[in-house]
Amino acid sequence: MALPEQQEQGGGPGKGRGRAVPHAPGRTMRARRRRPAVLAMAVALIAAGGLGGAVLYNSTGQRVAVLALARDVPWGQVITEDDLVVARIAGDPALHPVSAQDRTKAIGMRAATDLKRGAMLTSGDLAQGLTVQPGQIVVGVSAKRSQLPASRLQPGVQLVVVSTPDNGRADSLPATVITVGRVDTDGSQVIDVAVGTADGPRLAQWVASGRIQVLLAPRGAAAGGAAPSPAPSGVPAAGTPAAGAPSAGAGTPGAPSTTGGA
Repeated sequence: MALPEQQEQGGGPGKGRGRAVPHAPGRTMRARRRRPAVLAMAVALIAAGGLGGAVLYNSTGQRVAVLALARDVPWGQVITEDDLVVARIAGDPALHPVSAQDRTKAIGMRAATDLKRGAMLTSGDLAQGLTVQPGQIVVGVSAKRSQLPASRLQPGVQLVVVSTPDNGRADSLPATVITVGRVDTDGSQVIDVAVGTADGPRLAQWVASGRIQVLLAPRGAAAGGAAPSPAPSGVPAAGTPAAGAPSAGAGTPGAPSTTGGA
């Protein structure tokens, strides 16, 4: 359809009609129409970028409250309130620390290994009872009530198992209580103890003979460490001369001194 012809203004009688001129919007009008669309696109990109950053932060950078060690806790020791602190770390699916919300559950459990100050506490670091350390073996010690201390034994207690053979030559081994069994009707009780791997067969022989005595180790004795060799009543301890025997001189190699110097 043809556009109507526009009449030229100011023309004479011979110029009644002029050529048709198409109407085009000015440059300013086109710029104004495009500007809202550009602004909307920019706002959408900014919002998308912020949303992506928030998702990335929540997935990799979110900090969670976990339990950490406030001080060194040796193997087998009961974990107390003072042993734990709350730390905040970035969440990582590869890590499995104990949540700070489980603090009450961790208190009262035992350290399954030597725990170091500043390390995160994991579920593998906790145990209801004691676990056997590398280089140790568990031996079941069956003893009567008269062969055991009057104090109630529990996991973690340090013991000294003394052999009392008929020949009167006593020997001893340090041990750590792992599990305490129930008392049988005859008054005997089985106690699982951890000793060095090399000492396991020797302790098993002592238990089979029935000639043993279980003593409480001195306070501060390390698990599996050297312990004194106490002798039963009436049996001279190693290095102690029997009644009527001459005492070892001070210059005798390997003989302990019987007098303490100041």
